[in-house]
Amino acid sequence: MPDTTSSGPAAETRDAREALERHFGFGEFLAGQERVVSALLAGRDALVVMPTGGGKSLCYQLPALVMDGVTLVISPLIALMKDQVDGLVRRGVPATMINSTLSPSEQQARIQEMRRGKHKLVYVAPERFRSQAFTNALSQVEIALFAVDEAHCLSQWGHDFRPDYLRLAQALEALDHPQTAAFTATATEDVRADILKHLALRDPFVSISGFERPNLSLAVTQISKVREKYDRLEAIVREHKTGIVYCATRRKVEEVADSLALMGVKVVAYHGGMEDAERERVQNVFLDRGKDVAVATNAFGMGIDRSDVRFVVHFETPGSIEAYYQEAGRAGRDGEP
Repeated sequence: MPDTTSSGPAAETRDAREALERHFGFGEFLAGQERVVSALLAGRDALVVMPTGGGKSLCYQLPALVMDGVTLVISPLIALMKDQVDGLVRRGVPATMINSTLSPSEQQARIQEMRRGKHKLVYVAPERFRSQAFTNALSQVEIALFAVDEAHCLSQWGHDFRPDYLRLAQALEALDHPQTAAFTATATEDVRADILKHLALRDPFVSISGFERPNLSLAVTQISKVREKYDRLEAIVREHKTGIVYCATRRKVEEVADSLALMGVKVVAYHGGMEDAERERVQNVFLDRGKDVAVATNAFGMGIDRSDVRFVVHFETPGSIEAYYQEAGRAGRDGEP
């Protein structure tokens, strides 16, 4: 007998399609998205490995609009949170964030708003879970989905291990294990096993999309002299205008940024030796298109959603193939070459 009810996973999927067009302006899902959205709306935990630029954020943002309660999004960078929240609010989606930029009273006010159902998505920095009081406060909130973005950060096998991510297991236990989904663009088999273990995902829907990005072209230039290296970099910047240059050390970041500035390029430098506030300022300047080129160590760029990045240059050898894929994938997010 056909299902004539107006509730259940099928109806929620229809609602998700309507929300896709209404809030995001898309008539169709990208490859792999609909299966993930359907699994989440069916109540399943999930592990989603989807290439940079493949639309993984939408895989939890869309269900959040349909599900009852609040979707908590664990995100590692303040600039990334701000970028995501600002974009959602512009689309009419009730979203906010809780991180170290807020005073304790502001954080408490946001939690009260969550209890009242004011927000559908709330982005939270993993270090917030250092506070037992914060976790206790969340236990009084109806959590629809616990979405862990950049989930590779919880694995010591990953290229960007962050110890604060290990606190999430305790937080999930304290919150009585709400539905949980982990998202990342890169995860080896070892990293995937770590994610499944640490987050205790229950019979998860696992989606591993292909890593092909047909709009990206890769090239290696052999250089015999340092001057040739800078000349080649200048040629790339002159031709492609907007991009990211990765260097292995703080000192090299400063050297390359200074060289580009002398060429008249609008450039910013970013590395771990800078104060947190300055790093955030630099990242926001680049995201807001105030500068054309960012020269950085690998601390820069996780989740950066600037669509017009036309090139990524590794001025020095990256730490791993995994890191290279993640960093190179920050180019061409608009689908253009």
